[in-house]
Amino acid sequence: MTTPYDTAVYDNSAHDNSAYDSPVVLDRREGPYGEVVLRRHGELLQIIANGCFLMDTSDGRSERLLVDAARDALDPRPEPGVPPDVLIGGLGVGFSLAHAAADSRWGHITVVEREPAIVEWHRSGPLSALSAAALADPRTDIVKTDLVAFVNETCATFDALCLDIDNGPGWTVTEGNDSLYSPAGLASCARVLRPGGVLAVWSARPSPEFERTLWNAGFQQVRTEEIPVARGVPDVVHLAVRPG
Repeated sequence: MTTPYDTAVYDNSAHDNSAYDSPVVLDRREGPYGEVVLRRHGELLQIIANGCFLMDTSDGRSERLLVDAARDALDPRPEPGVPPDVLIGGLGVGFSLAHAAADSRWGHITVVEREPAIVEWHRSGPLSALSAAALADPRTDIVKTDLVAFVNETCATFDALCLDIDNGPGWTVTEGNDSLYSPAGLASCARVLRPGGVLAVWSARPSPEFERTLWNAGFQQVRTEEIPVARGVPDVVHLAVRPG
């Protein structure tokens, strides 16, 4: 069931100090792929899918690196003077979209998001503060569909694919996402990329096995960029280039 938003929910001052001790559920939806929840924990907004923590608004460094690393790996451009088009897989809390839209060097920005609730939280809910300007950018297009189906079926092509729909190739949110990181799924990603295009995949931990899969799938210049965290293993961005 869809829970109507209350204006008090949007107001950061409309909750007492107990919100800093435990998360407060702002909205809970049963979506096409299970339950999605938006919570506030102190000043942070959090997205939970089927009981699995996805992301929050605490930092955003790794989401911004995902976009920047893909852009930098495109240089030199095969078509000088033509801004590259980017596909962002997963809207999340909006860090990647907002960062791409703030960069005039990107051309068209397509975001694929399968959860209608997340799109609504950005368009008219608590996450709009992060993404309103990016959503209003004429370069931005939101596609409400499953990313795996999109890369398998679309006729569109892009210069960069920035994928952040799971906690990593070996730690997916739903079972069906596994296929995206398989040889067949990576072949679909390569098909959607233009020659010399870059695939960038966010992960909560390094994966040498995924690097090998990228090489075996025919990608070149495979490498991993790490984002240090306060504790534990670093977040990473896996990068690979489709041959020209």
